[in-house]
Amino acid sequence: MANYITIPPERAGLELDEFLCLTYPLLNKGFLRTKVREGEVLVDGMKASPSQRLREYQVLVVSFEEDEVLPGTPVAPTFTIPVLYEDEHMLAVDKPSDLAAEPERWAKANASLSGALLSLALERADVEVLEPTEPVPALHFRPRLLHRLDKDTTGVVLVAKTLRAERVLRAAFEQGGVEKRYLALVEGDYQLAEGESEVIDLPIGPDERRSGRMRVDRKDGKPSQTRVRIAKRFRGYTLLECQPLTGRTHQIRVHLTELGFPLAVDPVYGRRRALSLSEFKRDYRRKRGALENPLIERLTLHAASIDYPDPASLPERERYEPDDFARARRVRVEAPLPKDMARLLKQLEKARPA
Repeated sequence: MANYITIPPERAGLELDEFLCLTYPLLNKGFLRTKVREGEVLVDGMKASPSQRLREYQVLVVSFEEDEVLPGTPVAPTFTIPVLYEDEHMLAVDKPSDLAAEPERWAKANASLSGALLSLALERADVEVLEPTEPVPALHFRPRLLHRLDKDTTGVVLVAKTLRAERVLRAAFEQGGVEKRYLALVEGDYQLAEGESEVIDLPIGPDERRSGRMRVDRKDGKPSQTRVRIAKRFRGYTLLECQPLTGRTHQIRVHLTELGFPLAVDPVYGRRRALSLSEFKRDYRRKRGALENPLIERLTLHAASIDYPDPASLPERERYEPDDFARARRVRVEAPLPKDMARLLKQLEKARPA
């Protein structure tokens, strides 16, 4: 089976792989690039490279075998993901808990944030794609996740709508041009003066004894820094504002645990899977025959805000330097505190005021 596609004037200048991603939104970029390299995508009858720029009215021939194994399509959740901010180049969404950023390795059929974003793009184009090999001419953008949050972490996530925005923001992330701020409720009374901050500077590497976990590794770990300050004090608990200066996996959780202040709820690096009112309210009385519902049953970590350089304010170039991002117009997006964490903090303020 082959699809014949003529390049419309409004998409002239796009790179071939970018055009294919917009045309076949249910197929991932790696799969489409492989098809180009294997000669199964022809431009005016000639083999091409994924980065080749297209001209208007060129003709693509995209071939698919009848029994070809296609990559899975990310599944969208049944609920709508709130959009916090949007412009021509960027999208910021509010990720809920219990939703992985990408399809999980051993649970591909579970919903993910990438599935929700793909569903949003298709909805905006008012199209329904029945087959992955069916070309979609009207898709306005192909969403690209620029960073991830743990499955049980809530808050703001940045998404690029264009290839240029993706390249600019990936460079900004690599060079420290993006500022992320988290709120973390931890066990213990963190000792730091009000208004002051400190940087936790401890190298992090994989925990070879426990698959999927990270640890502080002073010998072979990668440099990792997290700036922290006090946001709110409670007796026995502290709400910290955390700014990761590097981007290591589980960085905030590992750093705080190493200092003896694990998240109040963290089944991997802490000691709880949930936190109930009876655990910190001294005169708590449960009604006879009633079961107590936990106040929160996921990580007490929330991505509260992100500050990034607006791609539209930067000139197009091959390479960007830190000064470019410092001079760019900044965009700040905030995510409201989720209901479970707001409820927990309210109860702590009543039962354990500082």
